[in-house]
Amino acid sequence: MTETLRDSYGRPVTNLRISLTSRCNLSCIYCHAEGEKNPDAEMNAREIINVMNVAAQFGIRSIKFTGGEPLLRPDLLEIIRAVPADVESSLTTNGILLADMAGDLKNAGLRRVNVSLDSLNHDTYKKITGSDRLNEVLAGIDAALRAGLTPVKINMVVLYGINDSEVDDFIRYVRGNRNLVLQLIELMHFNDCDYHGDLAGVEAVLASRASQVLTRRMHHRKKYCIDGAEVEVVRPLHNTEFCAYCNRLRVTSDGKLKPCLLRADNHVLIRGKKGVELEALFRRAVEKREPFFR
Repeated sequence: MTETLRDSYGRPVTNLRISLTSRCNLSCIYCHAEGEKNPDAEMNAREIINVMNVAAQFGIRSIKFTGGEPLLRPDLLEIIRAVPADVESSLTTNGILLADMAGDLKNAGLRRVNVSLDSLNHDTYKKITGSDRLNEVLAGIDAALRAGLTPVKINMVVLYGINDSEVDDFIRYVRGNRNLVLQLIELMHFNDCDYHGDLAGVEAVLASRASQVLTRRMHHRKKYCIDGAEVEVVRPLHNTEFCAYCNRLRVTSDGKLKPCLLRADNHVLIRGKKGVELEALFRRAVEKREPFFR
């Protein structure tokens, strides 16, 4: 019988988020890289595969690959092919390399992608990311749709005073396509970026415009159906529901289990571990999980 990991607050862990690298081909003004600064320390493919296999033994049902930019890893397809059977895999990317890789990713077994895209305006995109690669990202989204890496979720980090006026533009971008979903993401305070804004007001406006509101199991967040567009709001800050319904454990690219998105003082080192030793470290990390906001 499969053992289900459950923390002392009764929250089951069914989702694993694995950072494959801290390397990236953009320089976004708000990026914190979750504190990971040493690309030379990233785990190799065998270590990542060991982690995925143990996770599957504990009933983990979905794995999301992140970075940095995971498409920069030359062994990415090898890792995706090794995802255990009955575990769904997805990936978050900035989309720059996606047009050339979408078909291979799908053939390797990847289910879907999230694409980070904070502006549909070339000048604003360049201001946020450091370079104008917008056309490449849009081409990557189109390629992902053609390859069937769906639904493609568009991750828009809302930056007040920079791109907050584009929310309706993004709603129009996904409108009418059931394979596109917009995620509005609240900026977290990890560095000196001054563009944070509470998305509670934005969410209230979306609720007033929605013909239907659905509640997702993940973090109990809402999905708003607005004139043929699906919009989700991700608000991790000062959000008791986000924490109360969290079912995720994270793995850093340098080989640590991270029990909480919002903390960096309770990591569990798993580098080079496997078998029963790695299983014990998974249990220890889950024991350390507690809601950041209560």
